[in-house]
Amino acid sequence: MPWAMALLFPFFIRIRKSFGLSDFDNGLLFALFSLCQFVSTPIIGRLSDKYGRRPLLIVSIAGTAVSFFMAAFAPSAIFLFLARALDGITAGNIPVASAVISDTTAPKDRARGFGILGASFGFGFIFGPAISAFTIGFGQSVPFMIAGVISIIATLCTILFLPETNTHMGEVSHGKLFDFAHLIGALKDKMVGMTLLISLIYSTAFSMFIYAFQPYSVKVLHLTPTQISIIFSCLGIVGLLSQIFLLHRLTQWFGVKRTFSSAIFLVMCVFTLLFFISSYVPFLIALTAMGLFNTPIGSLIQTILSQETDANSQGTIQGLNTSYVSIGQIIGPILGGAFATQAIGLPFLAAAACMCMCFFASFRILMPGYHKESAF
Repeated sequence: MPWAMALLFPFFIRIRKSFGLSDFDNGLLFALFSLCQFVSTPIIGRLSDKYGRRPLLIVSIAGTAVSFFMAAFAPSAIFLFLARALDGITAGNIPVASAVISDTTAPKDRARGFGILGASFGFGFIFGPAISAFTIGFGQSVPFMIAGVISIIATLCTILFLPETNTHMGEVSHGKLFDFAHLIGALKDKMVGMTLLISLIYSTAFSMFIYAFQPYSVKVLHLTPTQISIIFSCLGIVGLLSQIFLLHRLTQWFGVKRTFSSAIFLVMCVFTLLFFISSYVPFLIALTAMGLFNTPIGSLIQTILSQETDANSQGTIQGLNTSYVSIGQIIGPILGGAFATQAIGLPFLAAAACMCMCFFASFRILMPGYHKESAF
């Protein structure tokens, strides 16, 4: 739910303080969600291949709604941790939504389809922080409640308007719902495996950036939560424009994989610049470039994986990708916290190093020998 998470992001420092959480506790809160998501998303993706996208999407979004209301009325930090765990367990809406895109678009049009899905994140990052800026004075329960209401509306819209898109239900082979060997085995496929590794490293880099962004904004740039909300809304606008007007054209001109490699290189450059910036205006310019170049990467990863996967395994592969993303979201905050204790801007440089690895790895998928040999 991009709206909901974008709405809550500016409140995380305030939430940590109100529950008396240390930096380590806050890292555990992030990691718990990602750990639960790591386990649950392959299961939800596999179930959506077998039983259909629609019922799994309904359960997933409804679970997110419940978790937000739990957090809104959490009497203690333990209850807040339970709410985040539930959100992670039911966090299968993105891979299932990605599978819906795969079901309903031809392979050559999937970059545009995933771009539209990515544009929904752009809308979320426009309106979520804007709502956050207006509600920031009403207490920390209010944004959780608004996020819960948005999730309920999304659940109802799914029930009322989304048809079933999986025409291959039941064709998936029976097996374990969560198979760790399958998670590792996916790496054996050249194209899929390399793309999943890039997804993992990219997720680690971006998680380090997200984890470091708020303390850097407060301690170095001296920004208020309202100003942080406005910045995220501006980033959402840039990201939305990138998804709508740039992504499809670039993939048509240069191809999905070349566009992917170029976007990774440009984000690496932005992360490097952020390490050397300590004033507001240059930081804002760099973040604008980040919104422009970073937003398409997730959509391009989904496109490559979808094009390399059979029709009856789209939910499975998108679930596996989300699991690798979750691993990065566990590692990233831990590394980001460790680097930030040495120098508050060091996570940006570490993120740039990760993107450098992604950039060189992306050359491999451009090689003619890297093609579908598929286990999926």
